[in-house]
Amino acid sequence: MTQRLTRDQVPVEHTWDLTDLFQTHTDWEKELEALQKDVTTVTQFKGKLGESAQTLLEALQALEAYQKRLIRVGTYANLISSADGSDSENQAAAAKVGAAMAQISAKLSFFNSELLTVPADTLETYIKEKPELDTYKKMLDDVMEMKPYTLAPDIEETLAALGEVHDAPFMIYERSKASDMVFDPITDAEGNQLPMSETLYEDRYEMSPSTEERRNAYDSFIKTLNQYKHTYAATYATEVNKQVTMAKLRGYKSATEMLLHPQQVTEEMYHNQLDVIQKELAPHMRRYAKLVKEDYGLDELRFCDLKAPLDPEFNPSTTYEEAKTMILEALKVMGPEYSDIMEQGLSNRWVDLADNVGKQSGAFCASPYGVHPYILITWTDMMRGTFTLAHELGHAGHFYLAGKNQELVNTRPSTYFVEAPSTMNELLLADHLMEKTDDPRMKRWVVSQLLGTYYHNFVTHLLEGEFQRRVYALAEAGTPLTADVLCQQKKEVIENFWGDAVTIDDGAGLTWMRQPHYYMGLYPYTYSAGLTVSTAMAQKIKKEGTPAVEQWLDVLRTGGKLKPLDLIKKTGIDMSKPDAIKEAVSYVGSLIDQLEK
Repeated sequence: MTQRLTRDQVPVEHTWDLTDLFQTHTDWEKELEALQKDVTTVTQFKGKLGESAQTLLEALQALEAYQKRLIRVGTYANLISSADGSDSENQAAAAKVGAAMAQISAKLSFFNSELLTVPADTLETYIKEKPELDTYKKMLDDVMEMKPYTLAPDIEETLAALGEVHDAPFMIYERSKASDMVFDPITDAEGNQLPMSETLYEDRYEMSPSTEERRNAYDSFIKTLNQYKHTYAATYATEVNKQVTMAKLRGYKSATEMLLHPQQVTEEMYHNQLDVIQKELAPHMRRYAKLVKEDYGLDELRFCDLKAPLDPEFNPSTTYEEAKTMILEALKVMGPEYSDIMEQGLSNRWVDLADNVGKQSGAFCASPYGVHPYILITWTDMMRGTFTLAHELGHAGHFYLAGKNQELVNTRPSTYFVEAPSTMNELLLADHLMEKTDDPRMKRWVVSQLLGTYYHNFVTHLLEGEFQRRVYALAEAGTPLTADVLCQQKKEVIENFWGDAVTIDDGAGLTWMRQPHYYMGLYPYTYSAGLTVSTAMAQKIKKEGTPAVEQWLDVLRTGGKLKPLDLIKKTGIDMSKPDAIKEAVSYVGSLIDQLEK
């Protein structure tokens, strides 16, 4: 049995280079200390924001300069604890940042409260007087939109001071997963003992062509989840009840309305995304389940079999170096500027690919302004990982271009759009792999990987979105969110989607515990929104070539300067209607048609 490596045992070239943020840990500590003193560079403007256009400009510039430093400090602490959450020094760093950020947020809370006291027409006059203020126009508009939901300045300051407490549910969840969760080793079909972790389950065993290995790993996975269900239910219930309470305090009609507000998305768009995909995609995915069942000659297809690769004898592996080459070739269609960003990311240690004890599961891309993106993945030599890497590089390319072309205040678009650039890279990779091969087995594998992308975003994340919708409705009706309630809701959501095509065991109900996104507002459903946009845009790039690529790059460079509907309209797609969603679902159906043939 192979032991998982500790962080100090992994090759340095498999880790990200944090010296681009801070040369040493001591430098980081000094900057954190300095930031706590330098908050006065912003607080000196307290009570003066409405004095003149010049004062407002100076205050906004001071705030932005300060936030750039805050982002670096926060990102560094997040990255070291994500790479090894079991390390006590990393835990201490995360705690230090949490405490400091809460104090700083309290001191800076005056800014938005005071801005709201400046009449809108005065702000308009200031912007005309000082053209440099135009950079901050969207930010000022966004603040004004929050006016009906903003509390008295002293209350806002108190709430900001409690930031560390508000963030506690997610911190406890992540700390527990990284440091406390232990899984029983499993045996493969030959009786060999294999190591087991959440990362190994999600990146390898869940997709194993061996039914015995897959089911053994699932049993080990579910056994450990079951041991934590009451603690995680209490943690998640605290998060949900916090949002429900905050929505009431701020005067929103529901937590859903409050959580959609910063996304700048209507409730109709939110419900469209959840309702249309569940209703129209379920029949297609049940056909897919039937294919998997036939492929493996199974009497019943269980929930834990859904990610089994079609054609179980053909499950290509690849090295990280080979994956890099494939991705760079696939993304050449995006032109030299974009390709150069991808090359930098893959060659200059932007990526942490090691598998070590304490490493956060899943994958993400952090993009500190003025530095470069950082990507966390766990590389397991399965070719499916190439799609995950391409996905995270899509985020990197997006935020690199936005950061290069926009000031900090205008870099981040709504989360409703944010998964479009990442899934676009996956679609381009699939197209490239299809063009490169004449082997029908390889083509079938690529189609099934493409389906994996849709499964991840249109099924896994969308059903998480449906689960969230139910949970918030229950919380607002006063139903206690116990482990039994959460497991029952999760199981029902899965059963409603798969019908009698899949046998859903009680363990499936525990899988709400896998997802950190539940602590990030209404995030899961946005994956399907992003993929809807990238599906339409990828077809456009196929048909039109360079003009469509330039149109897409222009959208990426725009960052967060526009609201999501207006940003997406720059591509010619209207997300206020369900048409694009239906077309994307229809495309998924066509992929399953190909597999059936």
